[in-house]
Amino acid sequence: QVQLVESGGGSVEAGGSLRLSCGAPGYTYKDYLMGWFREAPGKGREGAAGIDIDGTTSYAEAVKGRFTISQDKTKDTLYLQMDDLKPEDTATYYCAACLGRGADTVVAGRCAGGDWGLGTQVTVLL
Repeated sequence: QVQLVESGGGSVEAGGSLRLSCGAPGYTYKDYLMGWFREAPGKGREGAAGIDIDGTTSYAEAVKGRFTISQDKTKDTLYLQMDDLKPEDTATYYCAACLGRGADTVVAGRCAGGDWGLGTQVTVLL
């Protein structure tokens, strides 16, 4: 099982931006449904954004219009651009390579099989 590696987390003031990255040497995303999940203190893990192998994207209502998921297949890297961050976005963010299809399944919180990263912390300050 391959361990994905997230980076780009940190602390930012409300209204600010961060860009998360996810990759692993030699790992290829072309056959996977990719997603970003997040887990806030005291809450369960939820899907934030997903991107399917055909480029179709889906977003949770809470982040729609503020977050953008993308991938660079030449670099085998997944990104999550997060703009207009809010304190309620504070969470540990995880990337995942999921089996199956449908970016909306990630938003529904599902990721069958696949590989996960260890997470990166995002803290949004008032």
